[in-house]
Amino acid sequence: MAYYQSKPVAGRHFLQIPGPTNVPDRVLRAMDNPTMDHRGPDFGRFGKQLLEKVRAVFKTEGPVVIYPASGTGAWEAALTNTLSPGDRVLMCETGWFAHLWQEMADRLGLKAQFLPTDWRRGADVPAIEAALREDKAHEIKAVCVVHNETSTGCTSRIDEVRRAIDAAGHLALLLVDTISSLGSIDYRHDEWGVDVTVAGSQKGLMLPPGLSFNAVSQKALKAAETAKLPRSFWDWRPMLAANATGYFPYTPATNLLYGLDAAVDMLLEEGLDEVFARHDRFAEATRRAVRAWGLEIQCEEPRHYSSSLTAVRLPEGHSANALRGVILEKFNMSLGNGLGRLNDRVFRIGHLGDFGPLALIGTLGGVEMGLAASGVPHKAGGVQAAMAYLNGNA
Repeated sequence: MAYYQSKPVAGRHFLQIPGPTNVPDRVLRAMDNPTMDHRGPDFGRFGKQLLEKVRAVFKTEGPVVIYPASGTGAWEAALTNTLSPGDRVLMCETGWFAHLWQEMADRLGLKAQFLPTDWRRGADVPAIEAALREDKAHEIKAVCVVHNETSTGCTSRIDEVRRAIDAAGHLALLLVDTISSLGSIDYRHDEWGVDVTVAGSQKGLMLPPGLSFNAVSQKALKAAETAKLPRSFWDWRPMLAANATGYFPYTPATNLLYGLDAAVDMLLEEGLDEVFARHDRFAEATRRAVRAWGLEIQCEEPRHYSSSLTAVRLPEGHSANALRGVILEKFNMSLGNGLGRLNDRVFRIGHLGDFGPLALIGTLGGVEMGLAASGVPHKAGGVQAAMAYLNGNA
C-alpha cells in the first residue's frame, strides 16, 4: 500500500513533527531512479561528486563520512572512533536526546560527566568552562553537545562552547549533534572548531530516515589513530579509504544517496543563508502564534530559541497527548509528543525542511482549531498573529 491510515481521510496528511519531515517531490523522484552497480565506474564518479558537494552543507573542507543508519549510529561512530574505554566525556543534559547520547556513552564504557539544565535552555556554557578548568589533568577527552535539542526546542550556542574550551586551555575534542539543525539552522563545522559533527537525513536534509553523517576534523582523525573503543562497521578508516575514489567499503544505501544528491542541490540552489532565514521567519511566526494563544513556549531563553521546532507547554491539568490525538483525529495532522520528563506536558510543532508559508498557516490553523476542540484554555488569534508577521517579513 502507498500509505497507511487507520481510516480514509480527504486531503494530505500534515506531518508536522520535528522529523522525519516531508520529503520533496524532487527528492522522491531522484530516489525513484534505478539502482546502479555500487562497484561500477558510474557509481564511483557519482559518489566522489556527492561526497565533495555535501561538505558545503556542513561548512567544512574536511571529510564527511556517510553511513546507512539513523543519527543514533552517527552518535556511536563519533564516540567509538575518537575515545577509549574509561575516558571521561563532558556532556550537557539539554533534553531527552542529550540524555540518550549520555546513556550510549555509559554503555560503551565511557565515564560521562553530565551537566544538568532545566530543559528550558541550551547548554550551560559557563558550567562547561568551569568543569574544564577544574580538570587540571585533562582527563576529559571530549565535550559532547546537542546543537538543537529536538525534545525542547532549545538551540545551544556552539561558537560559545568552542570559546569556552579555548578559554579553559583544554585539549578536549568537541563533538556536536546537529541531527535536527543541519540544513535548518546556521552551522559552521570548521569555523566553530568542531571535531565531529553528527547528523541524520530525515530532518533539514529532507530525506527519509536511513542516512547518518560524521563530519570529521584533522584533530579527530588524529585521535582515531589511538582510540581503543571497539569499532568495525563504524570505523572511519575503511570508509575514508574507499571514499577517496567515490566508493564505500560495503553496500551503500544507493537510492537514498540519489535523494541526498537532489536535496543538497535544493539547499545550495536556494542558498544556505536564505534557507536559515526562512526557518528563522517561520519559527518567529510560530512563537507569535503561541503567545497570542496565551500559551507558554518551552524554551525560556530567547537566545536559545530553535528555528527547527517550537515546543509548547499546556496549562496544568491539560493533556498534550490528548490534544495531539484530537488534532490527528479531526484534522489529519501529526504533532510531536513530549519526551522524557516532558511527556504529556508539551506538544512540538515542526517547522523545518521543505516548508513554506502556506504550510505553516495550515499547521497553526490545525493547532488553533484543536485547542478549541479540546477545551484547552486559550485566546483566539494565533494564526492571525502569524500571518501579520509573515506579511511584513516575506
